Amino acid sequence: MSGSPSPADGARGHAAELLEAHIPGLRRYAYALLRGDREGADDLVQDSLERALSCWHQRRTDGDLRGWIYTILYHRFVTDRRRQRRDVGHRSLTEILEAEQPGVEGGQEGALAHRDLLRGFAELPEEQRAVLLLVAVEDFSYRETARVLGLPIGTVMSRLSRGREHLRQYMNGDRTCTRQRAMTVTSPPL
Repeated sequence: MSGSPSPADGARGHAAELLEAHIPGLRRYAYALLRGDREGADDLVQDSLERALSCWHQRRTDGDLRGWIYTILYHRFVTDRRRQRRDVGHRSLTEILEAEQPGVEGGQEGALAHRDLLRGFAELPEEQRAVLLLVAVEDFSYRETARVLGLPIGTVMSRLSRGREHLRQYMNGDRTCTRQRAMTVTSPPL
């Protein structure tokens, strides 16, 4: 037994180094997917990073590392979401934003517009929110987004278009039943 690190330790350290650069984006994505649950988002990112490290030898070396880790995170989110469907104790992003928002006193129009945008975003159906986050916030291409979410590119484009339109309507003052209207649009006609 020697005190020097093994080659496996070095490879794991290199993998951790490469993944570390993606942590801020993963946290933003997880936070938004979980509608402002910071603790849950941190847990989701941690679980995803652990999964990536344990499966490091299975990744395609010529593949897109960024897309791979976001795919892992999204799949962990979907799996966890299925397990937690019975739990109703989640606070919405809107509730959290209201608690964190400063009081309205002169000169806060920008903060209010930002708050309204986040509220509108929180009202979107999960599938539209996931696409908007990857394309608009994390700067993924349509093709990369389709790969991460496991969707056809046309579905990504459609969800993105509907999500943007619902946000536009929300920001223009039509804030009634945004989620119900969005879900109606995504549901097939009877």
